[in-house]
Amino acid sequence: MIAVTRSNSMDALIGVGLYTPAEAGRLLQVPPPKIVRWMRGHNIGNKQYAPLWKPEIELGDERIFLGFRDLMEVRVANAFIKAGLSAIRVRAAIELAQEIIGQDHPLSTNRFRTDGREIFLQVIETDETGEQREKLLNLFRRQYEFKGIIDPILRTVDFDDDGQPMLWWPRGRQGQIVVDPARAFGQPIDSSSSVPTAILAAAARIEGVKGAAHAYEVSEASVVRSIEFEEQVGQRLAA
Repeated sequence: MIAVTRSNSMDALIGVGLYTPAEAGRLLQVPPPKIVRWMRGHNIGNKQYAPLWKPEIELGDERIFLGFRDLMEVRVANAFIKAGLSAIRVRAAIELAQEIIGQDHPLSTNRFRTDGREIFLQVIETDETGEQREKLLNLFRRQYEFKGIIDPILRTVDFDDDGQPMLWWPRGRQGQIVVDPARAFGQPIDSSSSVPTAILAAAARIEGVKGAAHAYEVSEASVVRSIEFEEQVGQRLAA
């Protein structure tokens, strides 16, 4: 968890990303109140539900902000819930995976596998001779149909050697829009120029595509795909 104080200010967020629930909801098409419930916890009647995981960013007040790892965790959790898995089961899977692989944000790693009916967590164990063996741990016991859920998620994320997510390509790599916590505080950017898509799209509304391309020294194609991306996420959210 990143604690932001007056002494370290925004420097602590470099490479982490920073999103409000509204920004995360817009990118992921998940209602912001749901994101807040997952990350803050909530009460239903006399029952208190803890957060699904600890937020990556702590500002020392009641506000909720997401880091890039939180963003990716919400993305996978939402995919599971949309497939019919209850939030209670997602919580159980997170807690089990946290214990097994020692990661605060286990859903966003590349350790999950599926055969179409079951979800497995890839674990590496060392036997008594010191030899490492890969094992697949069944988390959900054939209760849900997960074919096509995990693989598309993994395909649009670049992982480091430790299986941690580094980059997200929300329209696929061919779309050339990337979410990179090391650039623009994790806001969506045009991959060829690193200019935020929101900035290019806003400039085009005022100056036109050619004017925006000239002003920011990018190609017209960069401006066009930024406009299309911003319109796409806006339309999906409105729907």
